[in-house]
Amino acid sequence: MNRVPTYALYGEEDGGRQQDWLHWETIQSRSRLHGYRIAPHRHERFFQLLSLTGGWGHVTLDGTGFDLKPPVIVVVPALTVHGYVFSHDVEGVVVTLLERDLAEQFEAPPSGVIGSGTAEVNAALDTLLAEADRPGGWHDLAMRAHITLLQVALHRARHLPAPRSQGAARARLHANAFRFLVDRKFRETRRIADYAAELGLSQTHLNRVCRQELGISALTVIERRIALEARRQLLFSTLTIKQIGAGLGYEDPAYFTRVLKRVLGVTPAAFRNRPES
Repeated sequence: MNRVPTYALYGEEDGGRQQDWLHWETIQSRSRLHGYRIAPHRHERFFQLLSLTGGWGHVTLDGTGFDLKPPVIVVVPALTVHGYVFSHDVEGVVVTLLERDLAEQFEAPPSGVIGSGTAEVNAALDTLLAEADRPGGWHDLAMRAHITLLQVALHRARHLPAPRSQGAARARLHANAFRFLVDRKFRETRRIADYAAELGLSQTHLNRVCRQELGISALTVIERRIALEARRQLLFSTLTIKQIGAGLGYEDPAYFTRVLKRVLGVTPAAFRNRPES
């Protein structure tokens, strides 16, 4: 039922090979070989960071598009379907880690695009790559430390405060923080009140921010994230629809079916059984 190619690195079939700590390359080196277009694909075990420092690009992450203007960081956890288009003068690096190495420290960051705090993230990337390229004494310990510092930089970048005088920037920050929080907690709760409380916002303000910045309600953000996970499991697992719904917090299969039909446009059964494209 796989409709999206799964690669080790883009264009390279996953032959079960294990990578030693990480792989990195310039964006130019691989994108040039493919006409600066990387078709949607996913990685089963790998966590990737793309740091764009020159030129421009566009990325789709699980069907959502983002324009990329440097400096910007793209976060791509394992199983995230992603594709790129780059300008011919693109500059930057792509760093690939085994997601299990991040999980040993704390939860890997969710997928997304980071436009603030990129200097700190790039500094952490530079020290990590320097250690990987020129191993010194206590190399394993140093690599773990650098990976942890990279994760800290990523998490901090996602929560940088916006200048108080810039209301629009604060709204964008709140909208992004809400999306990242939904990525982490969509299996635990669908209550807008729970997310608003954790973000320090009223439910009314959270809904206003979502409509202003994302064009949809807060509930729709949550339901679309649930539908994305359900879609992945319908395509790539053998779980029953009832089991998928229960795992996502829907004990009533009929209600789960209604929610997915509203978001996907078809019932879960019809989505799973549709002919290959």
